[in-house]
Amino acid sequence: MRTGIQTFHGPRLTQARAARAMTQTALARACGVSCASISKWERGEQFPAFATLEKVAVALEVPTAWFLQPLPAFGPERCFFRSQASTAALSRGVAQTRLEWLYELSQIIQEWVAWPTLTLPARLTRSEALSLQDAEIEALAMQCRTCWRLGQGPIDDVLRAMEGAGIVVTRSALGLLKMDGASRWFSAEGRPYVFLCADKGSAARGRFDAAHELGHILMHGALNEAEHLQHHHELERQAHLFASAFLLPAESVASALAHPTLDALLALKSRWKVSIAALIMRARSLELIDEAYATRLWKNYSARGWRKGEPLDEAWPQETPYLMPRAIRLLLNDGGFSKARLLSTLGLAAADVETLCALPEGFFSADSAKVLPFQGPSLRPVSTRPADAPGQLLSWPGHGA
Repeated sequence: MRTGIQTFHGPRLTQARAARAMTQTALARACGVSCASISKWERGEQFPAFATLEKVAVALEVPTAWFLQPLPAFGPERCFFRSQASTAALSRGVAQTRLEWLYELSQIIQEWVAWPTLTLPARLTRSEALSLQDAEIEALAMQCRTCWRLGQGPIDDVLRAMEGAGIVVTRSALGLLKMDGASRWFSAEGRPYVFLCADKGSAARGRFDAAHELGHILMHGALNEAEHLQHHHELERQAHLFASAFLLPAESVASALAHPTLDALLALKSRWKVSIAALIMRARSLELIDEAYATRLWKNYSARGWRKGEPLDEAWPQETPYLMPRAIRLLLNDGGFSKARLLSTLGLAAADVETLCALPEGFFSADSAKVLPFQGPSLRPVSTRPADAPGQLLSWPGHGA
């Protein structure tokens, strides 16, 4: 007969280890148990005793009760990673778990708060994705701009546009310079989620990363695991092209990108909030400059030391998510929740909720009794319920309304 906590769920332990980039061996050492015990707990062959589980929870910085909840059905969709090929599997595990935890928090929050209706161009089918041409990618980017009423000029806030269309986004630092972001569809909800890495300080790079993940969401969601692996480099190239076309519409930038100087590109960076490197690549992809001219630009780019950091990289702040932090403040201000009760309802540790929901560090601490005001567009009330009564508390205006 197996002893220990019978309601313990092994996959939760695997997930929590991935979130902390911790191996079974490292966790076993931290908890004073054998590596074999960790492995058996994760496979469901044994259950930890309560005292041992408490040590595990402390080592992984999650509440003990988190291990007593089964994993939800995330769906079969693959997680896209906008990262360099050398990124370690542990790093990918951290990003993937951030997305899963964001999804779980979102499901709880949606008992009281309704997200914007998902407003996207039609997703490509598998056959369409596998036969996709560059001209079709350019057209899809323009279709997305039209759908979101963004016009042909610079996009003021890429994250605001994505979240207004019903995509849930989080951004946080990982300490991993080779990781840029991740995204995936969750079929149980029929909604895409995006994680963006905040380790790189350039706001222009962050906007491109967000648009890159948007490209994956629209173009590659129907592909299976084997197809992702087989066509990885091509899928990344396509997502890069989509991001360039989405941020820099050909019709609007073509004349300015015809044989530009680096100083001219610097002025364009200030207007379009994209990197000079992205502008050079866009000029080349549109065949506005030839390979020889692009090579000269890149040599001058390197000579100015811009590969280590471009001018204006800190000229404007990083774009930050607003759906999750606003929802948290709504629940505290209008939903009848105290901070302690809301944190208990969400289930994760305070630091993780703050990170995933783009809240200030220490937001849930005991000395943070006052709810911080949130400046932004007003919300449209639907109904008001006490925290004891699940249901929609507030809804969001539709995109472009």
